[in-house]
Amino acid sequence: FQNEINEVPFFDVQLPYELALKIFRYLGKAELGRCAQVSRTWKILAEDEVLWYRLCQEEGYLLDLSISDHSCWKLALKNCRAREHMLKSNWKNRVGAVSQLRYEPGRVLCDVHCCDGVVMAGYTSGEVRLWDTCTWDYTAPVLAAVPGSGGAGALPHVSFVRINNSLAVAAYEDGSVSVWSPQLGQEPVHHFQHNQRIQALALAPGAAAVATASGFQVRVESPDDRGFWQPPGTFEIQKLVNFLNLVPDVMGSPVAVAAAEDIVYLLKAEDPGKILHSVYGQPVTCLDVSAHEAAFGIKTFGWLLNEPNQILLYNLETNQCVTKVGNSMGDFSCVNLHSSPPNMLVAGNKDRRVQVFDVRRAEAVCSLHGHQLGVSAVQMDEWKIVSGGQEGLVCVWDQRMGTKLWEIHARHPVRHVWFDSHRLITANIPEEKNPRGSSITDHDPSVHSKYRGVIYSYEFSVDQLAVDSVLPICRSSYDEVTGYNYNIGLAVPYDSI
Repeated sequence: FQNEINEVPFFDVQLPYELALKIFRYLGKAELGRCAQVSRTWKILAEDEVLWYRLCQEEGYLLDLSISDHSCWKLALKNCRAREHMLKSNWKNRVGAVSQLRYEPGRVLCDVHCCDGVVMAGYTSGEVRLWDTCTWDYTAPVLAAVPGSGGAGALPHVSFVRINNSLAVAAYEDGSVSVWSPQLGQEPVHHFQHNQRIQALALAPGAAAVATASGFQVRVESPDDRGFWQPPGTFEIQKLVNFLNLVPDVMGSPVAVAAAEDIVYLLKAEDPGKILHSVYGQPVTCLDVSAHEAAFGIKTFGWLLNEPNQILLYNLETNQCVTKVGNSMGDFSCVNLHSSPPNMLVAGNKDRRVQVFDVRRAEAVCSLHGHQLGVSAVQMDEWKIVSGGQEGLVCVWDQRMGTKLWEIHARHPVRHVWFDSHRLITANIPEEKNPRGSSITDHDPSVHSKYRGVIYSYEFSVDQLAVDSVLPICRSSYDEVTGYNYNIGLAVPYDSI
């Protein structure tokens, strides 16, 4: 019937179908629903696939699909909104499946990083493992490494790990760095050595570029179009680097931002010694970088009470300070700019507060109190905030209400927090890598689990999981004869978690 419509009645005017469709493009979902009740012709027009495909794209759903991939885009939009509502409700009520990414006894967790649900972890044994939480694949393949100077099979402790969509990088205590491409296998595609211990490691979020800081030198490497790694770009600086980031979405040679005590450098190949910020006696306490801006916390002079600690926001194109936010006597211990909503950033402080700032007004939108010690990791989106503290507490907050939704606790400090719409990854990493009672050489398997650190993975889209993909700890098996073992099925009630 739609193909037979040549003119659409608009009150006392007859318009061609294409022109009437252009008019309807200015309407939203509610208006299109009302127009569909006017007449049969208007109903066909208001349910045109082009209109609902555009609405679906504008709301951020199914961006990678074309208009021919769905037969009913109105139903697709309805299902996407229902799923989003379900996920938001599950987040608020802590409904979902939780799992612990385990490793064999005797290994102490050193560092964790994740990207799009793929978790990378390094251990005191020198081994590096990956978990893909998107497919619930917990076999955790080991990424092979180059043996250290201690002999065949001997590996130093892992210092840092980083992962993005194309590369995985690990830095070791002896100054060596290994680079893998998970798509190509478990053997390193690149390896290089520093003469001294590595203080910082950075990996570009959306590009193949690696930056390391060792001693008074920052080294930036990247492969060419054919996959061959080019000679590194080295930058000599005056002080030891505390924080290092690579600027995402940079055309040409990589650009790094390094914080060395009280100096912040903008390291470019064409301008290797560019100082972005420098105030003597005011060290940088945290750093984060987005595509066009850099945010870092500074610690001011302790005896000047009228000059509190702040977070400075610099524009990387003009190299000028855009704004200063924060007014705290405690040191800012972490800041998240790259994954925050536009014109917003979230920061954690040693005074146990989590603060959200609007950089347009240079003021705090909300200030949250809920940790017993300093805040060590933060991330936010449009409606929620997840923060981790030194005491091992992970808190989930409702930003609009300014209230804590729920919390979880583990023994060690929370060093890494990452989430998306339906998944949350937290890592509790111990301070002591060689706990008492363990063997430094043999990695004694008798080390108690409380010393090892832990990685938790939370899945809030429980209705999307197949029956056979439910974790063993969540399966109902109340017919078992064994009274207790590590694979006991726990569920309340028995048939659903």
